[in-house]
Amino acid sequence: MNRFPSYVHDHDSCIAYALSSAEIVCKRRGVRLTNLRRRVLQLIWDSHAPIRAYDLLEKLSSTSAADCNKRSRFAPQTVYRALEFLIQQGLVHRIESLNAFVGCVEPKQNHMGYFLICQSCGTAQEFANGVVNQVLRYYANDVYFQIKCITIEVSGLCANCLNSTTK
Repeated sequence: MNRFPSYVHDHDSCIAYALSSAEIVCKRRGVRLTNLRRRVLQLIWDSHAPIRAYDLLEKLSSTSAADCNKRSRFAPQTVYRALEFLIQQGLVHRIESLNAFVGCVEPKQNHMGYFLICQSCGTAQEFANGVVNQVLRYYANDVYFQIKCITIEVSGLCANCLNSTTK
């Protein structure tokens, strides 16, 4: 399991890995990772903190304007369609409690979304745990419940924020 992402690390490698993984996943599935979808994914990976759709829209418009020396406006539907595609392909997760989006750390594998979310800095860490899956499936089977999707969001403080409050 990865350490919580708020520690100092080479974030450019996170972004590069996410984008190259997205290319591989889309190619295998025969779907197109358009320039817009790729740019939205890159903006999501610019931070380990979940980002809201309208913040993506603002960033997308401002970076596009800077690249083209003109003001480009994107409709909210454009961003939502890109997000829908990225979620369907397992490249992005929606953090329901925050109504925000975060990049998937294991896009090549189908898995459930479990997240630790720091209430102070807003950083989120995705983790996978087979034991959690087993327990949930056991209880669901016991009551004849068919699981379609599991997302678990746990709020608390990351080590960096916890250490800064105890100093």
